[in-house]
Amino acid sequence: MTLHYTQTVVILRAPFVVDRYGNTTSERDWSSAIRTTVRRVSVQPDATSEDDGDRPAVTSGLRLITRRGVDVDLIPGDRVVAMGRLLDTDGEPARYVVAGRHHHTEARLKEVAG
Repeated sequence: MTLHYTQTVVILRAPFVVDRYGNTTSERDWSSAIRTTVRRVSVQPDATSEDDGDRPAVTSGLRLITRRGVDVDLIPGDRVVAMGRLLDTDGEPARYVVAGRHHHTEARLKEVAG
């Protein structure tokens, strides 16, 4: 499969909220998120699942793939705007190494509806 790296995404990284006692919480302040535009990537469909329990939900997956030799500053907890959708980073991005050099990066993204 040949990928064409013609898409642009925006990475959102929000600081953690500090409570009234000065302690950092696990909650993010998305209104203060830093936006980083990343060009020339490929965003492809990935696994999708449905949960029809007490609260039906559909989890849609996408995979962000960089060009050869290119890394992207993306960590768990970041969000990504791709194809008009707001997605959560699903785990640690995979950074592939070939012959001791960074080859490319792949990150799983997910959107939960329901």
